[in-house]
Amino acid sequence: MDASPESAPHSSDNAARNRLVIAILLVSTFVVFLNETIMSVAIPHLMNDLGVTAGAAQWLTTAFLLTMAIVIPITGFLLQRINTRPIYMLAMSIFTLGTLVCALAPGLEMLIFGRVIQATGTAIMMPLLMTTVMTLVPPEGRGKTMGNISIVMAVAPAIGPTIGGFILAHFDWRFMFYFTLPIAAGALLLGATRIRNVSNPRYAPLDVLSVIVSALAFGGLVYGLSSLGESAEPGSAIPSWLPLVVGVVSMAIFIWRQLQLQSEDKALLDLRTLQHRNYTLALITMAIAMVALLGSSILLPIYTQNVLGLDTLQTGMILLPGGLLMGVMGPIVGRLYDRVGPRPLLVPGVIMVSAVMWALTFVSQYTPVWAVVAGHVTLSFSLALAFTPLFTASMGSVPAPLYSHASAILGSVQQVAGAAGIALFVAVMSLRTASAAAEGLEAVDALAAGIRAGFLCGAIISVAMVIAAFFVRRPEGGAPGMGGH
Repeated sequence: MDASPESAPHSSDNAARNRLVIAILLVSTFVVFLNETIMSVAIPHLMNDLGVTAGAAQWLTTAFLLTMAIVIPITGFLLQRINTRPIYMLAMSIFTLGTLVCALAPGLEMLIFGRVIQATGTAIMMPLLMTTVMTLVPPEGRGKTMGNISIVMAVAPAIGPTIGGFILAHFDWRFMFYFTLPIAAGALLLGATRIRNVSNPRYAPLDVLSVIVSALAFGGLVYGLSSLGESAEPGSAIPSWLPLVVGVVSMAIFIWRQLQLQSEDKALLDLRTLQHRNYTLALITMAIAMVALLGSSILLPIYTQNVLGLDTLQTGMILLPGGLLMGVMGPIVGRLYDRVGPRPLLVPGVIMVSAVMWALTFVSQYTPVWAVVAGHVTLSFSLALAFTPLFTASMGSVPAPLYSHASAILGSVQQVAGAAGIALFVAVMSLRTASAAAEGLEAVDALAAGIRAGFLCGAIISVAMVIAAFFVRRPEGGAPGMGGH
């Protein structure tokens, strides 16, 4: 049994194989993350080209988020039952098929369907990467590897809008998918020929009731929160409270069901992961960071285009330096984490995130572009200090049998928190913009006032993130890799 993946996953004999597997997973995760944000600047173009309203076009984002929220909770089960190679092939095949459907879509309905297929593959990739890294990399080297993951998480979303803006400036919107398709197909082919099985699947029962209730719970919350922002706009009659109520009630039933099943190791998401205090604290800090990050990522393009009057390509270029810096910082922060642990990196990082959020509450139509770039670069640098320690400390705080559940819970919370951030910022912005317009302010000034209110909301929330960060510590067994504590 010495050759089994489980028996000696960290052994030097397997080092080359492990590096190859992680590298392929990183490349593939980069592709699916790039796809998530390449569409962010395309909504106005799609509205014109397809002749649809903003509300209809927004379903391209909402449907993607919804699918992610529904599929991610099931990945904990899939990662236990299916070995590395087949689940990788499944995820990338689904994603590549979805990309092809999007590229060939004649209209909005088929495009949304393609995005749903893409999201299904995307939802599997991140938990697969996180669980594989935790299985293969010894505690003293996890910071460095998580730093490489943060490159993927930072650079792909950063260059996505820039690439999307460039493509839309010169080509039809379908070329966004023609651009992604060969990269996805190449990653699929590379994985088919080179990836190896490194996990040790075991029997895990699937509770059908948990799957149904989790879909209603996570789907209801994400959809309700997404439509909350739209319902804040004047003239909207979307009953956003209804899916939210369904989501909250279903979540209560889901939690009750998991608590019943986990004593027999039959839970879809094993909530015993939350009994590990450090994991839970890191999870809470991560959730607040996602609220601030995704909320601000929605407001910044609206601000640069509709208040400062910049185009999509210029907006993409403004966001590019920060994203690239975040990518460069990833390995550096990862190595520092292995030496000093999370707190010396995390605490300054979240304090700076909060400071930038407060600074953004002063933006106006007269704010110079360089100040926006400087603010975004500082925000990106600060998040680079925060995300690698949070990922590493959270996943390192649970025992190995719970890795798949921990990564699935982390992914689910990120989706719900991201949807909450977008909903909250957009709702506050819309309400304040409407009231400012009613006070007699011009359209641009009213929108600027709304954006400031949205950032104020994020700034207040960020204070809770700063407080939580002080309590995150290095996981037991993750001692510094430099020969001492």
